[in-house]
Amino acid sequence: MLLNELFALVIVLCSIGFIWRDVKQVFFPKMHAERTFQHLTFAVIFALTVLWSAQAGVKEGLSIHFLALTTLTLMYGWRSAYAISIVVSVILGVIGTIELSQVPEYLIFSCLLPIGVSYLIFLLSYRFLPRNIFVFIFVAGFFNGAVTGSFHLITNSLYHVVLGNYDWTTIVDNYLVFVPLLAFPEGLLNGMSLAMFSVFKPEWLRVFSDRDYIYNHYHKK
Repeated sequence: MLLNELFALVIVLCSIGFIWRDVKQVFFPKMHAERTFQHLTFAVIFALTVLWSAQAGVKEGLSIHFLALTTLTLMYGWRSAYAISIVVSVILGVIGTIELSQVPEYLIFSCLLPIGVSYLIFLLSYRFLPRNIFVFIFVAGFFNGAVTGSFHLITNSLYHVVLGNYDWTTIVDNYLVFVPLLAFPEGLLNGMSLAMFSVFKPEWLRVFSDRDYIYNHYHKK
């Protein structure tokens, strides 16, 4: 088990090195220059800490909670979103929600991979689907959140099966059974959040542009 934790720690350290340039050149200067952005980020960290603390432990290592990572990713971009998730994960380790030794694994399977999936689905929707507000809310938001939440449970399940912690039958009967139950509310959480932000606070969404999703639609007509 120690070997797995060390391997996870190495992956996390490498991923931090990969995102560091963007965080240093974009995120930190914006935090320093804009007080509103500071308040927003601290509020996001607090909200995610509360949301991720409210998790149901089915079995050891198999926890269920809302992610809201699709919204986080579209608000900050995947690199800064991952940086924020690192802060939240460390806080969870400090307050005892998860074991400190489990933080690297938690970062990989509950943060990095879901954030990557969320950003990939957004890019695919941006590239191949019509760019309008409804596609952004229902595909990049609702559908994206549902897929990301399901992906999180599936990858976490596969990890524990590979480690031999649980057999596949136990995983399916006690954990994967929640995939269809969690997908809709996870999608709804992210879809509603992005709908409100795109209407009332579009400046909070790093990937949202009025030119792409609103004005461009009318210009084509």
